[in-house]
Amino acid sequence: MFDTAFFIMGSPDQAGWMNLIFLGAIFLIFYFFIIRPQSQRQKEIKKMVENLEKGDKIVTSGGMIAQVRTVDDDTVLAEIDSGVKARFKKSSITDVNPNQND
Repeated sequence: MFDTAFFIMGSPDQAGWMNLIFLGAIFLIFYFFIIRPQSQRQKEIKKMVENLEKGDKIVTSGGMIAQVRTVDDDTVLAEIDSGVKARFKKSSITDVNPNQND
């Protein structure tokens, strides 16, 4: 009679290689669908933050939406509402010009 596990997996020596190939395939799937797009998005945001100008709209990690008034080395003075200004670290900016149609 045929042993079902032997028929599916082959010999016990081949089972170890199949497991390694399977784990490698899972890593590649995670890399191309999760890790790579996220790192590209982070690079894009970093580039946009480096090129901030007066008048750009920003979104901070705290959810504040504001318009840039002045840009310093590592901070930004932004107007949240008319007459309400706050200073934010550039590292807390998560998006620049949201809803902008390119």
